[in-house]
Amino acid sequence: MNVFAILAAAGRGDRFGRRKQLLDLAGKPVVAWALESLADTPEVSGIVIACENDERTEFDELAERFGAGKVRSIVRGGPRRQDSVHVALRAVPATCDYVLVQDGARPFIDSALTGRVISAAARVGAAIAAVPVKDTIKLATDKDTVEGTVPRERLWAAQTPQVFSYATLLEAHRLAQADGFEATDDAALVERYQSTPIALIESSYENLKITTPDDLEVAARIAERLLATRR
Repeated sequence: MNVFAILAAAGRGDRFGRRKQLLDLAGKPVVAWALESLADTPEVSGIVIACENDERTEFDELAERFGAGKVRSIVRGGPRRQDSVHVALRAVPATCDYVLVQDGARPFIDSALTGRVISAAARVGAAIAAVPVKDTIKLATDKDTVEGTVPRERLWAAQTPQVFSYATLLEAHRLAQADGFEATDDAALVERYQSTPIALIESSYENLKITTPDDLEVAARIAERLLATRR
């Protein structure tokens, strides 16, 4: 089974004053954590990175240092995450069976989780990492008052990695581009345009995406603990 990973690492990161994927996290850039984990996953045969055009030099160096020889291409990302993944898909070999999409700002994946998601996708066609929602979810009106409470028993918070058959994801992106439809993750595109079931693979709440400075502080504590366990 030929699996290629797309590392979506474009984006401006305005809340941080610079690109969040390149911020230091316990001694190495945020994106390096995910890149290193993907490179260490036996099931992943190649990696395509989507980054900002003016960061190509930094990502060339990261690929050399953390990619374990698996980075096959680095492409220029688009204005939206969805555009970046679409561009990266065109750099994936047509012989690929499955495509894994990973957020560059989500550092704490591990090879075991990635392997479980890939195995599930191979069984049913698609799979995503996710965690059950812990908070009570309120549905708001357009005036920011509570309209109702959404039962949380069936609610999951989607994460990455997300894995799909190459043909399924490529067609979903093609149709979304033709329709002008935008989604916040690739699973939503597949849900809209394909009949492929998507398996939920329970992940960890530590598999957070760094979006705000507070997230970076939490991530720093997690990183230090992980490094301590490896010493």
